[in-house]
Parts: sequence; C-alpha cells; structure tokens
Amino acid sequence: MSKKQDIMAATLDLIDEEGLQSVTFAKIFKKANVGSGTIYNYFANKEELVNAVYREARLLMGEYLLKGYDPEASLYERFKCLQLNRLKFGMHHPKEFLFIDSFSFSPYISPELRDMDDAQNSREVILSLIIEGQKQGVFKEMDSHLCHQLIHGIISSILKGYYVQKYPLNEIQTQQVLEASWKAILV
Repeated sequence: MSKKQDIMAATLDLIDEEGLQSVTFAKIFKKANVGSGTIYNYFANKEELVNAVYREARLLMGEYLLKGYDPEASLYERFKCLQLNRLKFGMHHPKEFLFIDSFSFSPYISPELRDMDDAQNSREVILSLIIEGQKQGVFKEMDSHLCHQLIHGIISSILKGYYVQKYPLNEIQTQQVLEASWKAILV
C-alpha cells in the first residue's frame, strides 16, 4: 500500500473506532506510521481527507453492487442481485459500509461527492431498475430516490444488527431479508 492509502486506511479505522470528531492528524500519523508532514503531500485538511476516504468507500461499494449483475435477467432477479450484493458488501466491508451509511447525508461530505456515481454507475442501475419496476406496475409509485433509500435502509438496519451479533444472517435469514426488501416496494 502507498503512504496515501495507509493514511486513508488509518483514517477509516480511526473513524470506525473513535468517531470522526475524535480523529486528529496526530492520531492519523501514528496509526498510519507516517511522518507529520506526509499527510500534507496528499491532503490539505481533514475535510479533504475524509472526502477522499468517502469517495474510495463509495467506489468500492459501487463495484461490489454490480458483481454478477445481469441486465437481461428478470426484474426480480436483478433486484435480488443488487440487494444481496449490498448485504454482502456490508458483511465483508463493515467499516466502509458504516462510514458511507453514517456520512452520506453529513455536511462534512461535499454535495458533489455525495451525489457522485461510481465508475460502474451502480446508482443509475438501481434507480433505473426501480423506475422500470414502477412503469411495469410492480413497484410503488414514489420518488425513485426515496424508494432506493427505503431498500437501502432495510439492508442497513439488518447489517447493524448483524454487526452486534444479534443474528448470524445465515442463508435462510438472508433470503428472508431479500424477500422483505422486495415486498417493501411492491404495489
């Protein structure tokens, strides 16, 4: 890993462990094992660093969301793939998932970054799927962004329980979550 990546990884770890307000450059230097001036080679300030960490987490999630996605599959199968990938991303990358979930609506994140799409255009894929389902009369008529937030919220809530070992999220429970999120937006 490069020093820049070390700094970003240390920042994400510290935010996860202590919360954003407790993270200082001194703590980042120590955790990343870099000199105090090194950080300024890459980031002008804490806000720029946090935005870079957010951007990387979003790009990783976007890549993850479209794994195995088949645009020719049925509406149900595509929905299920996206939601399962969202769930798996959260299970395999809890720090990144919680960071995105916690800071997507934070004023700390720049509006441009908050509204960004990733290289795979996963947000556009999800919103298009929702709009397609609405046009077919399968999904509830509501703002597509609200609908997206609703299904994201289900996965987010389930993952938070999983993180504190409230349940194991075995295969049966995973299928139940996918079905529940599908039914949440059905007409």
